[in-house]
Amino acid sequence: MQHHSLSGVGGISESDVGLAGASQAIIFGFNVRANPQARDLAKQEHVDIRYYSIIYDLIDDMRGLMSGLLAPEIRENTIGYAEIREVFNITKTGKVAGCYVTEGFIRRGTKVRLLRDNVVIFDGALKTLKRFKDDVREVQNGYECGIAFENYNDIKQGDVIECYEVEEVKREL
Repeated sequence: MQHHSLSGVGGISESDVGLAGASQAIIFGFNVRANPQARDLAKQEHVDIRYYSIIYDLIDDMRGLMSGLLAPEIRENTIGYAEIREVFNITKTGKVAGCYVTEGFIRRGTKVRLLRDNVVIFDGALKTLKRFKDDVREVQNGYECGIAFENYNDIKQGDVIECYEVEEVKREL
């Protein structure tokens, strides 16, 4: 069994997924994301895309895979995406993102990442999630909402918010 590895910089593309599918490979993303087309193709082709924001976790998982450990200890489940359509400056709050939920849902109390051109620029928590003037627990696909981040203000129109949960998976041999 031969092991080949390809590497590149930037977001994960459809051609990356196509190559991985053809060679039954796993895609490891470090502070990058797959674009929506690549995500859809990965589902169809059953390609495993694993995202990392801590390099040691990536190294540990690579080591584990090479020594035959199958499941990562921590698995992330992406639950939704929202696109920033407008940015508002609000005196007491700072910057608030006027968003449109494009996939799944955005829920308070989960973790969020801010993606600019499929590259992670912030990983943290939501400060507020609003529908019009009301604080809400979650906002579903197809609806608009207002979002502010905990201790983070560098937001731009066109940025994408990824909402995710982390679950622990038992390692299996």
